[in-house]
Amino acid sequence: MDALEWQVSHGPVPYPEAVAAMERRAAAIRAGTEPELIWLLEHPALYTAGTGTEKSELLLPDFLPVYRTGRGGKLTYHGPGQRVVYVMLDLDRRGNDVRQFVKNLEEWTIRALGRLGITGERRAARVGVWVVHQDGSEHKIAAIGVRVRRWVSYHGVSINVAPDLDHYRGIVPCGIGGHGVTSLRAEGAGANLTALDAALVSTFVEIFGPFSARGTAPALAGC
Repeated sequence: MDALEWQVSHGPVPYPEAVAAMERRAAAIRAGTEPELIWLLEHPALYTAGTGTEKSELLLPDFLPVYRTGRGGKLTYHGPGQRVVYVMLDLDRRGNDVRQFVKNLEEWTIRALGRLGITGERRAARVGVWVVHQDGSEHKIAAIGVRVRRWVSYHGVSINVAPDLDHYRGIVPCGIGGHGVTSLRAEGAGANLTALDAALVSTFVEIFGPFSARGTAPALAGC
């Protein structure tokens, strides 16, 4: 089994600090000095602009801080009540297929949400996970944006548990208009961040295979 470290940070982590930490860890994974890492955290309320962002997609430029970032994708929101899952895996040992890796992240998210009573779905040409309401409308519950350097991934998935959904009004989320955003709370699920973390741990092996946890267990080491 591959060694894998799990970390959970309590309290919002500033975005620049998180990016710097991911870049250091990705380099260490490639050098073979540190194991792969799944990092679970929250950020303060902010927007991140991926490499595909267009200026017109920022609707309220002065509403929240905006950080340019090297991940794929467009504008998205991060903030308290949203679980950010930074995934630092060695894709050189996992197939060297970035498209399949993104599909695996979607499937992992869908299965974790299913453990909490939420039916998530994927859509062709729309990366992420969606919830369909009875009226047929589609609402995004999880966004995905990754970067791969020397076949080590970083950035990852953001899953809405109970964020302030009004904060999405400042952007066109992921550059996709005409659809809504939602959260576990908005869908009536009583799950919190801890419950989602447990679901992510338990479903990881179904998608990415068995692992041996560094430290005590995937009981989520704090930092």
